[in-house]
Amino acid sequence: MNAPLRVEQLLPDLDHTHLDWLEEEAIFILRETAAAFERPALLFSGGKDSCVVLRLAEKAFKRRAAGGDYKGRLPFPLLHVDTGHNFPEVIEFRDQRVAEMSDRIVVGHLEDSIARGTVRLSHALESRNTHQTVALLEAIEAHGFDALIGGARRDEEKARAKERIFSHRDAFGQWLPKEQRPELWTLFNTRIRPGEHMRVFPISNWTELDVWLYIARERIPLPSLYYAHARQVIRRKGLLVPLTGVTPAAAGETVETAQVRFRTVGDMTCTCPVESSATTAAEIVAETLQATLSERGATRMDDRSSEAAMERRKKEGYF
Repeated sequence: MNAPLRVEQLLPDLDHTHLDWLEEEAIFILRETAAAFERPALLFSGGKDSCVVLRLAEKAFKRRAAGGDYKGRLPFPLLHVDTGHNFPEVIEFRDQRVAEMSDRIVVGHLEDSIARGTVRLSHALESRNTHQTVALLEAIEAHGFDALIGGARRDEEKARAKERIFSHRDAFGQWLPKEQRPELWTLFNTRIRPGEHMRVFPISNWTELDVWLYIARERIPLPSLYYAHARQVIRRKGLLVPLTGVTPAAAGETVETAQVRFRTVGDMTCTCPVESSATTAAEIVAETLQATLSERGATRMDDRSSEAAMERRKKEGYF
């Protein structure tokens, strides 16, 4: 019997030509954004998609030194909305990554919105994921941003699939599907009225597999929780809920230790890991090739609340 094929043997046989096309398109979109808007910002949470967009931005605007590092500054700041319930590993990675760069980051804290009274929680352990819309819109208004660049992809969720690459938002920050503009022959209508802004998605045409292939090829650093590690979890409604201070075990639930990784990261109250033994980007590529559920469908409690959960949040200003 032949020995099983190792992941390292599989990757060279995968055709990466399409990654070059996707990279070229994304760089074009980033440069178009910088040219068309006065005060754009790049949303950077430390998640895998925002790390990919950040690398693409470095390629678009920075000079690559002999050692492989990118020198210079981006023509826009980074922006992160901190719910206060982010995974510590992600916040630590975000701060470390920003410290390595010469770029500026603006952090909008949900705790500040709570202190101002613009966000009111029903209880201390309530999920803050939907409330971050308020902090995001307040950051846009405070800094006058007219375009936000993000890492959303069309394959993530049904509402995401309705998006344009340049997604128009009205003066209230709302997304109105019927007012999205046609984008024929890569021609983008970037005109906005005072108070309106655009959400720009350079990796709209990428899939989760494309993202991991690119991470493997470019050796993009990520927070450690994207790779397999031992973590205490609770099995709840078909998901593995991580045991944290804001997601405690309920009466009668059993806490167990499992080997898991996160396919996406966000507010701890709604983001779940999946069982996995993948410790490298190459191994995750192999797992992704066999995945039958989208990353949000497999890991996000907030998207299971209703069929239109994401679309409703987007209409309210969610990214």
